[in-house]
Amino acid sequence: MQNNANNSNSDTEHVHARARVAYRVSAVSIGVNLALTAFKLFAGIFAHSMAMVSDAVHSASDLFSTFIVIIGVKIGGKASDRNHPYGHERYECVAAIVLAAILAVTGVMLGYGGVTSLIKGEYKTAQTPGLLALVAAAVSIVSKEAMFWYTRAAAKKINSGALKADAWHHRSDALSSVGAFAGILGAKLGLAVLDPVAALLICLMILKAAFDIFRDAVRKMTDEACDRETVDRISAIVSTQEGVEDVDKLLTRKFGDRIYAEVEISVCGDITLREAHDVARRVHNAIEMGVPNVKHVTVHVNPSDHLQDDISQ
Repeated sequence: MQNNANNSNSDTEHVHARARVAYRVSAVSIGVNLALTAFKLFAGIFAHSMAMVSDAVHSASDLFSTFIVIIGVKIGGKASDRNHPYGHERYECVAAIVLAAILAVTGVMLGYGGVTSLIKGEYKTAQTPGLLALVAAAVSIVSKEAMFWYTRAAAKKINSGALKADAWHHRSDALSSVGAFAGILGAKLGLAVLDPVAALLICLMILKAAFDIFRDAVRKMTDEACDRETVDRISAIVSTQEGVEDVDKLLTRKFGDRIYAEVEISVCGDITLREAHDVARRVHNAIEMGVPNVKHVTVHVNPSDHLQDDISQ
């Protein structure tokens, strides 16, 4: 009972720590996106750059996505209840899928605008973008790339799929700003067609990011096994526990940002039930202590053919 209480307290502390990190990063993201959206929209309109206006729309979608991250983390951090006895971690995966869908729609809209401009030849009569649009693109590249690394580091720290998706929203915005910068520069050099072409390239970059985010979230929702390094780490922990003769089976699965493990071990068939239980408990506790992301461990004990006297010899 005491062990269960300790595990429950540890899990609660883990959830609260993750939430604090996610909320802090989200607050910074909201502030940066608000400022960039307003600046890029102003620059795009007054400097006559379709690519910069498209880039501003993308930044606005990032602002919306951050609120989805907050909701996903909040719901995903809720304690287990009658309807969700295993917890709510997968709601973060749902949030990541929603973010991927929003990102994909944004990319398609930007691509549609670029294709329309190319087909109708609207770029031929468009005004040459002003220097302000070029400055805005440069500021956006630096700001959004910095936000990508900041958010990505936090996502790795707390192993959050939703926060990782938000990081890639920042990276896609940085890439779109690179495209906008190239398009605006080309237009100023007399190659106006580069502006809608840049918008089309931005579309492809955004769609690629959306696909990667969606794929990662689906993997976490379909009980995909952990990576080989994690599996080997758990196996090494189990095999070094006193009383464990062999690791018969080890299964792992991802549950949102957490890990579930099922282990079958062989112990001496001559020991008492209580002694076998003590071995299983040591294995259980060692895994949870050695791999922080593990939420639940099931340990099954198999009797080996070795007798206690044989082992002592």
